Amino acid sequence: MAEGIQDKIVKYRTAPFDARFPNQNQTRNCWSNYLDFHRCEKALEAKGVDTAPCDWYKRVYTSLCPTSWVQKWEEQKEEGNFAGKI
Repeated sequence: MAEGIQDKIVKYRTAPFDARFPNQNQTRNCWSNYLDFHRCEKALEAKGVDTAPCDWYKRVYTSLCPTSWVQKWEEQKEEGNFAGKI
């Protein structure tokens, strides 16, 4: 299964359609993928497993989210006042 994910990551161009977010405004999609990436990474690191499958979420949120948002969220995480539940 990991090979299938790696193949998808290599062929990745932009965020694919996600039926949970059918509207043109992709703000929630951006936010959800950002949280999903960090949750995935945290869960797999706790198990001592390779976090490569989490890269999919990172590529999606970097495709959808403005850089300024991501930088702000990273700063908030470092300061301990991030609003999301990771």
